[in-house]
Amino acid sequence: MRRRDVCLGLVAMPALIRSAMGQEVSRVALVKQHGLPYLPLMVMEQFKLVEKHAARLGVPSLAVQYTTLGGTASLVEALLSGQMNFGVTGVPGLATLWDKTAGTIREVRALAAVQAMPFMLIANNPAVNSIRDLTAKDKIAVPAVKVSAQAVCLQMAATKEWGPDQYARLDPLTITLPHPDATVAIVSKLLEVTAHYAVAPYYQYELTVPGIRQILKSYDTFGGQVTNGVMIMLKSFGDSNRKTSEAVFAALDEANNRIRMDPKAAAQVYMTATNEKRNNLDEVALMVSDPDNVWTTTPINSMKYLEFMHRVGTVKNLPISWKEMYMPQTQALAGS
Repeated sequence: MRRRDVCLGLVAMPALIRSAMGQEVSRVALVKQHGLPYLPLMVMEQFKLVEKHAARLGVPSLAVQYTTLGGTASLVEALLSGQMNFGVTGVPGLATLWDKTAGTIREVRALAAVQAMPFMLIANNPAVNSIRDLTAKDKIAVPAVKVSAQAVCLQMAATKEWGPDQYARLDPLTITLPHPDATVAIVSKLLEVTAHYAVAPYYQYELTVPGIRQILKSYDTFGGQVTNGVMIMLKSFGDSNRKTSEAVFAALDEANNRIRMDPKAAAQVYMTATNEKRNNLDEVALMVSDPDNVWTTTPINSMKYLEFMHRVGTVKNLPISWKEMYMPQTQALAGS
């Protein structure tokens, strides 16, 4: 692997010490964020799928902890500090971390894709009907400026609208805000936020309010479906804990199978996990089974992010293949 000149700091966690001695860890921590894209992890938690597959693979009594964080930055900090083992972020987040860490003891890779789902850019400013109408008076909420999947999608849309040299044209309008808070801001119209690049179910909530409308869909920018979330981890953890990593992969794959086979049951899991009150079970089931959603561990069009980010200089090293950024479990899949 190519090496990057980067200093990330080394944290000697007990779990990593045991791994170095050839023993599987006895506890793993998984981190998710807000919204329907994290449904597979909710299903994994509800049905104890990691524990199930760990026992099958010879790791009995594995303790599994799930935590919800509000943004990409805190998730990355938790991963690099050793406070978590697996977390879900967008492909641009994976690309940025892989670019900085490949070849080091803190090399970040993805275990697998989590799903493919669109983002919707929602606006409450009556003067805004497309990204061309956005001005300095508008603020666009994204999970993390510049590095989140939404922020990069916005750059790609700006490139498509105004040309390659204008890719960062909308960056000054973006602010970091978790999806729940951004939804409150858009609906209440009390804060400076006038647009939100949202995931499900938040854009569905927002679109029920008169005067609020969709002005952009991420799939239109990409020309089709694209992976939304990936499960990231440290390569060193996977190398030292092969059975545990395989159990998490198998659990994620089973969770996606369950969602595809029974969207209504999956919707009930989501409602229970999030204390959903805005929609009834049938409405949430329709969100889950939306044809735009692909519940799969196989990466879809993930290299389109990398090619764009490399072209504009936010990623220095372009992998030869998407497989360079993924663990062996996913490399065998027909991804892109």
